[in-house]
Amino acid sequence: MKKGGLYRHLTAPALLGQKAEYLGRKDLSYEDECGGGEKVFMQRGHSENPGGDWSLSSAVCVGQRQIQDRYFDTPRFDLTLRDMWLRNRGGCWELKCPTVASRSEEAGGEQSEMAALCTRYREITSLPEIQLKVTEVLGLSETKSWHQDQSWLSNKNLVCFAEFKTERRSFTLEEGGVQVDLDQADFGYHVGEIEVVVAEGGDIQAALEKIQRTAQRLGLTADQKVEGKMHAYLQRNHPEHYARLLSEHIL
Repeated sequence: MKKGGLYRHLTAPALLGQKAEYLGRKDLSYEDECGGGEKVFMQRGHSENPGGDWSLSSAVCVGQRQIQDRYFDTPRFDLTLRDMWLRNRGGCWELKCPTVASRSEEAGGEQSEMAALCTRYREITSLPEIQLKVTEVLGLSETKSWHQDQSWLSNKNLVCFAEFKTERRSFTLEEGGVQVDLDQADFGYHVGEIEVVVAEGGDIQAALEKIQRTAQRLGLTADQKVEGKMHAYLQRNHPEHYARLLSEHIL
């Protein structure tokens, strides 16, 4: 993965193809298989009932896969209370960090309303960079060495606090740069996500408008932010952690 890029909670179809190819090769390094560098993505969720109420007749299914996620934090929730989410997805590490909206995005009116319905993160996928960032956030002594095995987790007092599998169906639409994911988590939660890739420094407003048009085309009119999978998982399985995040306005 090249550095930069604006994401919307999913990879583009071309990247899905590359990922499938990577998984079929055993001679690749971590950086080759999992990608490296950073990207920023935005995400807008919509509720999806098991029967499906999304108008996907004009969409093209580009794949179905099972995703296994494991999320890590310290026992004191030092990462998630900073809205930082460290996960291992199918053997690849990712760290989602909050981004700061520009002044134009904070302006009032319809533009800010659309932005409020979306989730936006910077995502680091290079393991050495993830380890350095986590070390910095936790206030630990910096080390120049990095570990691809699990030992770095115990060194930083990181433990798994959430683990679940998701069945994901991915679709593309006629409008370029839009992908739709329908997710069914193994703890009984369904959610759909609309994602748009934007180049770093690109037009965020145009991306928001594209997401809005896509939602309308799919027959989705919800004007409230929809809970993501982690939100629902913590509420059901770890209510104390969930309450802490609510009190800090993270969720």
